[in-house]
Amino acid sequence: MLTTKQPLAMVRTLGLAIVATVGLASCATYDDEFATINSRLDQLDTKVQGAAQSAEAANQSAQQANQRLDTIESRVQALETAPKRKPRG
Repeated sequence: MLTTKQPLAMVRTLGLAIVATVGLASCATYDDEFATINSRLDQLDTKVQGAAQSAEAANQSAQQANQRLDTIESRVQALETAPKRKPRG
């Protein structure tokens, strides 16, 4: 009877070892996938930060352009409301 139980125990032990090995291998696979995803997220974060900086610079340029336009607009209004000059001659 001992001879039949011993192979069953070995088969069970071998089965557990295979399951454990496959389980550990799949964890390593998930670690690789998480590392890949984290790398992609880091790249996207860098791109988003660059785009945000570009947008901020464009916003500042637009504000400066608006200030110049306001200055020009006030000059134009002053010229339009100024009394007309008589032509020489």
